[in-house]
Amino acid sequence: MRDKLSQLFCLQRNARKYNSDTQGHNNVPNKNTINGSTYTNGHVGTADGPETTEADTSGSGRMRKSLEGRGSTQNDSIHLKRRVGLFSGVALIVGTMIGSGIFVSPSGLLVRTGSVGVSFLIWLACGLLSLLGALSYAELGTMNTSSGAEWAYFMDAFGPAPAFLFSWVSTLVLKPSQMAIICLSFAQYAVEAFVSECDPPISVIKMVALLAVIMILFVNCYSVDLGMAVQNIFTAAKLVAVLIVICGGAYKLAQGNVQHLTNAFNNPAPSVGAVATAFYTGLWAYDGWNNLNYVTEEIQNPSKNLPRSIIIGIPLVTLCYALINISYLAAMSPIEMIESEAVAVTFGNRILGALAWLMPLSVTVSTFGSANGTLFAAGRLCFAASREGHLLDILSYVHVRRLTPAPGLIFHSLIAAAMVLYGTIDSLIDFFSFTAWIFYGGSMVALLVMRYTKPNYPRPYKVPLIIPILVLVISGYLVAAPIVEKPQIEYLYAVLFILAGLIFYVPFVKMGLTPRFMENIFPFR
Repeated sequence: MRDKLSQLFCLQRNARKYNSDTQGHNNVPNKNTINGSTYTNGHVGTADGPETTEADTSGSGRMRKSLEGRGSTQNDSIHLKRRVGLFSGVALIVGTMIGSGIFVSPSGLLVRTGSVGVSFLIWLACGLLSLLGALSYAELGTMNTSSGAEWAYFMDAFGPAPAFLFSWVSTLVLKPSQMAIICLSFAQYAVEAFVSECDPPISVIKMVALLAVIMILFVNCYSVDLGMAVQNIFTAAKLVAVLIVICGGAYKLAQGNVQHLTNAFNNPAPSVGAVATAFYTGLWAYDGWNNLNYVTEEIQNPSKNLPRSIIIGIPLVTLCYALINISYLAAMSPIEMIESEAVAVTFGNRILGALAWLMPLSVTVSTFGSANGTLFAAGRLCFAASREGHLLDILSYVHVRRLTPAPGLIFHSLIAAAMVLYGTIDSLIDFFSFTAWIFYGGSMVALLVMRYTKPNYPRPYKVPLIIPILVLVISGYLVAAPIVEKPQIEYLYAVLFILAGLIFYVPFVKMGLTPRFMENIFPFR
């Protein structure tokens, strides 16, 4: 068992030492040998270079473009390579953001606001907030080009304890729940295409969602290039699906179906708490705006391509969402949207006629691509946190030939699969949104703190100071308003779960204790 692990994976622990001299820079690798296999301790993946070509072992004598590395050689450092360019960066943002949210959230947002006009304004406001937050993340990501996003920024600004709490919550709850929500939406629309006379069985939906998790796991474990190729293809496909919806809405508007848009603000204004929970629903559709920061070690020229990808991707998504909502209201009344469990499918039945099957197919393509991007980013968080000793060492392993953080990907997929079996979409969305915005606000605080503690630190991209302050204020509102408006025990559970991470941090990270049985299971510790 030990020999096989050493041959297949290399250990990437303690890859960064956080101090004022080395933060955000690459360290010289220290190489160690275990049973003849080389692994690195202390190297951040920074190597650039094109994909390799190697002989086709099938005997045809042709050359093929390799989807994996050649394998480890003596004294060769194993690391994550920079393979994500500008197009792939935009595809990761757009492909992750446009997933299940726009097909699940419109009805929920209407229910919580009670107004077509207010719901539309919240859609636009969510897009603006996501852009402002992502621009702030662009400064953080170009300051520190290590993978891990919030985890890396908390390490820089606050130290290991807050960073551990983020990795604790994000690894066990946030990222897996995000993937579970998307896969459940994928399964719901996929099964809906084959069941017309009754609601599809819950057990069938969950089995299809589990199958999606397994397929996405295989793609991302096999190769970074394959994972990004799938992301690019599915992003292009979902933009075609969005275009179909927009063209259908334009056709209905041209026929004069504007009655649901003319009196958009007639209903009473929603309460402050209702607006906050409506933002939760809308922001879920925009979530993924920070996913590119999780893979900065694999971005080519991150100081330029990271902010460029954000500036291109998020306004594109906001425009798509605004036009999609107008298209929905051109074909359906607000009440019909609220009563429909699959808004996009109902829209397709109204507009496309015999081609209505294109809508559930388009939604399944969209959600599959979004889930792929979510797992792609989540595995890098596991990788970054575990190599610093915040998670199990085995989660920091990188496959020697394929150069993928396979153990971290498998770990996230297992938790997501458990959530698929025992969770529902609505409950997962509310818990995810409340907890996520606590840490988004924390990242804004980290940016402001480092403006004071590291004023002369290189910042290839620098955001105006008012932007992180504004995002921080809105984050505080989104966290506090639902609690004040309608206190629920679930919010207390969420806070207690975050703080419970200290129970594990103090003995196992701070004091460095290792249970004896763990030494037997993971011998490289």
